[in-house]
Amino acid sequence: MIRELRPTLVTPHLVLRPPAAEDAAQIHRLAGAREVAHNTLNIPHPYEDGMAEAWIEKVNAELEQGSGATFAILRRQGALLIGGIGLRIESAHQRAELGYWVGVPYWGQGFATEAAEAVLRYGFEELGLHRIYATHYRRNPGSGRVMEKIGMSYEGRMRDHVHKWGAFEDTECYGILSSDWHLRHAAGGGDRGPA
Repeated sequence: MIRELRPTLVTPHLVLRPPAAEDAAQIHRLAGAREVAHNTLNIPHPYEDGMAEAWIEKVNAELEQGSGATFAILRRQGALLIGGIGLRIESAHQRAELGYWVGVPYWGQGFATEAAEAVLRYGFEELGLHRIYATHYRRNPGSGRVMEKIGMSYEGRMRDHVHKWGAFEDTECYGILSSDWHLRHAAGGGDRGPA
């Protein structure tokens, strides 16, 4: 299957596209919030000048190499960037890890769920993945609710799996197989938009 090298995904309320240089200032502003870094593994705090540009370069190189598919999340109304979402692809195992973040002003509005559903569809239908999984810190159950809403199953807890900001963190694991996703969508589930 030939896939689009710079894919754009459109949902009822969002546009997902590869991040571009002009997104750097908004990424810096939103990802720079301590609350965002606190709930993610790879976003540093403080978020220093140049980090957004370096991240954009890195994820676009991964897209070209086939080792990742990262998207800027934009609201369709006003084309405002509100977060990021992506897949870290492990081709040898036909699987990917889903990760996402949304800027604090946009929390609780269903945008992570809508974006994650679109990325699952892309992963299974366009990339032909067999499995997509995700994790969240135990202390951040809201992220787990996103995973449940998009049809992922809870697979267990890894105790003290991450050391962040001087403390060990439990992580909760979720996953979904291509067959589960296709069955769910054949039954009319998914793609419901913000909840």
